[in-house]
Amino acid sequence: MAQKQSTTTATEKPSVQFVFGKSNYRLMLLSIAVVTLGFILMIGDTDIYDFRKTILAPIVVLVGFAIGFLAILKKRS
Repeated sequence: MAQKQSTTTATEKPSVQFVFGKSNYRLMLLSIAVVTLGFILMIGDTDIYDFRKTILAPIVVLVGFAIGFLAILKKRS
């Protein structure tokens, strides 16, 4: 049986291609930051039925998840 020879030389590095582009990873980091901010807004000793905890924080978390969803679906640029 003949062995297959490698086409790369010792000095060449094989090219690494990531699944997502740079902008996708930036959007994903933004998404993580927004979701974290939403959970931080839920923390506190104030009234449990406060506007910030019941309305604002869940909306911020959902927006963060939506940004993450878009980061995954965005075409590589």
